[in-house]
Formats: sequence, C-alpha cells, structure tokens
Amino acid sequence: MFRLGLTGSIATGKSTVLEAFKALGAQIYSADQAVHDLYEGEAVGPVSEAFPGTFREGKIDRTALSAQLVGHPERISQLESIVHPLVRRRMRAFSDEAAASGAAIAVFDIPLLYETGQGSDFDAVAVTFCDEQEQRRRALLRPAMTDEKLQTILSRQWSQDQKRAAADFAIDTNQSFAAVEQQVANIFRACTEMKTSDDS
Repeated sequence: MFRLGLTGSIATGKSTVLEAFKALGAQIYSADQAVHDLYEGEAVGPVSEAFPGTFREGKIDRTALSAQLVGHPERISQLESIVHPLVRRRMRAFSDEAAASGAAIAVFDIPLLYETGQGSDFDAVAVTFCDEQEQRRRALLRPAMTDEKLQTILSRQWSQDQKRAAADFAIDTNQSFAAVEQQVANIFRACTEMKTSDDS
C-alpha cells in the first residue's frame, strides 16, 4: 500500500483535497476528525482534567478549550502531549486496516505533519497552498476564529514556503475546483505509478 501524507497550513484546502482523493478511490484518514472523535471519547478524561471547564454535555467543548489556549503556547504543548499519542495510535490502526483490506493508496491528512516530525513516515508527501490573503480570508470565516487565535495557530506551523520546499507534491488551491481536482488526479496517478514500480 502506498502511503501519502497530506499537509498544509490552516485554511489552505486540505479537506477539499482529501475528499478529491477519496473520490478517486483512496482510503483516507483525517487527523482533525480523529481529534474530534477523541474529544467525545478517550481524550475526554485527561483533557478535562488538564483544562477544567472544558467538559460540557459529555464531551470536550472545543470553543471553551480554544479560549484557554489563545496566547498560551505552553498550554498548547500540554494539550498536544495528551492528544498526539492518541491520534497516532488511531492512525496506525487505520493504516493496518487499510493495508489488510487491500487498499492501493491511503492518504493521511495531518496538519502538523512536518512540525511533529512525521515527514519521513510516508512514501511521499503532498502539501496544499494558497495566497496568504486568501488563506486569511478563509480562516476568518470559520466559527469562533479571531485574529489572535489565527496568529497563535500560524505561529506553531511551518510557513507555506517551508512546507512546499519539503514536500514531494504541491497543490495550488487558489485555482478552480476543477483545476484542484486535476492536480489531485495527477498526484494520484503518480503515486499509483510509484507503487507499481515498487511492487515490480
């Protein structure tokens, strides 16, 4: 099975690209979705203990949690020390299941792939990118997003240029949806060819 890492800074189109890969038949994994599930499951206990007041209606309230993180990078590191091991465990389970099912290509959407030292864990890495003004516009459309919160997030991510320099493929999401789909199709084909070469 060919394992493609997918990453990119906030609001650069990762979710759209992930769905395009899914439409082509790839098995897909989303770290963001894993976190969402964990905040309703096994992460509830340790997160609510470390961040009092975030447990509401049986799950971690992400808005309340975000409010405790803005402007406090040390608290973000504390949260990551709790959540990241759980996310990686889920990712390994997904990878094992996808391989066992006979999947040819699996795509792993990991926003902090490079920042968490996972760049070499995949057969190749694709990065999404867009104009910084467009990135900011998209980000600030998100519920509960503020300038301060966005700056906190960006301060903990590699720049778009750094990610593009490190990645094997780059996907320009400034373009039309059809153009983005074509870029994804080209990468999917390249990954298929690399897998075929490795298998022969």
